[in-house]
Amino acid sequence: MSALDQVLAHIDATRDESLRGLMELLCIPSVSTKPEHAADCRRCAEWLAGMLRQGGVTATVEPTGGHPIVLARTAAKPGRPTVLVYGHYDVQPTEPDDLWTTPPFEPAIREGALYARGAADDKGQVWAHVRAAAAWNQVAGDAPVNLIFLIEGEEEIGSEHLATFVRARREELKADIAVISDTNQFARGLPAITYGLRGLVYMEVLITGPSHDLHSGLYGGAVPNPANVLAELLATLHDAQGRVNLPAFYDDVLALTPEERTMWAGLPFSDAEFARDLGLPFLTGEAGYSTIERKWARPTCDINGLTAGYQGHGAKTVIGAKASAKVSMRLVPDQDPAKIADAFEQALRDRCPKNVKIEFARHGLSAPVLVPIDSPATRLAAAATEIGFGRAPIFMREGGSIPVVGLFKSTLAIDTLLVGFGLPDDRVHSPNEKFDLDALHAGTRTAAALYEELAKLRT
Repeated sequence: MSALDQVLAHIDATRDESLRGLMELLCIPSVSTKPEHAADCRRCAEWLAGMLRQGGVTATVEPTGGHPIVLARTAAKPGRPTVLVYGHYDVQPTEPDDLWTTPPFEPAIREGALYARGAADDKGQVWAHVRAAAAWNQVAGDAPVNLIFLIEGEEEIGSEHLATFVRARREELKADIAVISDTNQFARGLPAITYGLRGLVYMEVLITGPSHDLHSGLYGGAVPNPANVLAELLATLHDAQGRVNLPAFYDDVLALTPEERTMWAGLPFSDAEFARDLGLPFLTGEAGYSTIERKWARPTCDINGLTAGYQGHGAKTVIGAKASAKVSMRLVPDQDPAKIADAFEQALRDRCPKNVKIEFARHGLSAPVLVPIDSPATRLAAAATEIGFGRAPIFMREGGSIPVVGLFKSTLAIDTLLVGFGLPDDRVHSPNEKFDLDALHAGTRTAAALYEELAKLRT
C-alpha cells in the first residue's frame, strides 16, 4: 500500500472525528465586520493554530492592523515544491436570523449536510486542508511537499490588511504554487477545477440636490429631485440587448474560444431548472450568450443598493436632498478595473444634469483571473480531484472574485489553483448556509492527494 493509500485510509477511518472538529470550529462566531466579534475572530485564529499544531504543523497567530492571520508551515525540505494554501476563517453576518432553521453558530446536521454560518465559506474547505496535512503527518511523518498555510480573518470585509502582510512577509511566503479551496463543484457528483474568476469594480454614486429635504407639493416640478435623477442615470447603464452602456466597456474583453463554448454547452445545465430554483418564470441577460457564458465569461453591471427619500412606515411627501446607489461591475479578462472605474465615473458625470452635484466613492477594485487549463499544475490538480472524488473533474470558470489570486501573482509571482469542494446550492452569505458531508470528506481526500500530485512539479 502506497503512502497516499495509507493517508486516504486514515482519512476514511477518522471521518467522524473530522466532522466533530469542524463543528467545534463553526461554533465560533468569527464575524469580521462586527466590532463586537473581534475577540471571537482572535479566538478562532488561536483555535485553528492549535489544531494545526496538533496535526504536526508549526503555527503562529500573527497580528495585523485588524483581525489576525494564522501563518503555519511544515519543515521545509530542499528539493520539494512549496505549496501555499490560502483560506479565511472569518464569516459573513448572519442576518436575517429569523430565516435560519437552526441557530447559525449551533451546527446542525440535516439530510447529509452540516448547517452553520461559515460551513462552506470558508471554514469547511479550510478544515479539509488542515485535516489532510494532519493525516500526512500522522501516517507518513510529513507531506510530500513543503506546506505553508495562510489563513486570514478579513476576507469577508475586503482583506484590508492582507496585501501589507504578504508584501512584508514575501520571503517567508515564497512558494511554487498557491492553492485556494473557496470555490464550488459544478454540481453534486461533478467536481470541478476553476480556471477563471471575474474581477470586480464596486462604486458608490451620490447625488445631492437642494440644500435640504423639500415638501413635494410645494416644490415638486420646480426643482431637481435627486432620486429621479439617480433613477434616470442608472437606467442608462444598459441597452435593450442587456449590454452595459459605458464607452469602451467591451474593448478589452477576451472572447471565448470555440473550445470553451463547446465544453460548457455539454455541461448538465438547464435554464428552466435554474430559473425555477430561484423562483423566477424565466431568465434574462446579454443577448447572444448562454446563461453559463453570461455567468462565467461576460462582464456585468448591477445595482446592489439604493437609498433615497423617506424609508419609514406609511407616507411622507418629501423630495429628499440626497440619493445614492451602490453599483458593482464584474469584469472578465482582459478588462482593467481602474480603466472601467474611470469610464463609469466619466459617463455618469457627462449624463448628469448640471443643477445637481454628483460624487463617487470606490469600494473595491480587483482584476479578473484566467489560469491555463493545460498547465502542469492544473493537470496535477485534476488528477488529485479524480482520486478524491472518484471521477474526473470538469473545467469551469466562476462569476465571483477572489482578489488574493491577483495579489499572489503580483507579489509572490505564483499562480493559484482553485480547487473547491462546495456545491452551488450551499447558500453562502445567506441564511441556512450548509456544507455537504460527502463534499467535506471527498475534499479532504482531494487535498491529501493534491499534495502528493504537486510533489511532481519538480520531478
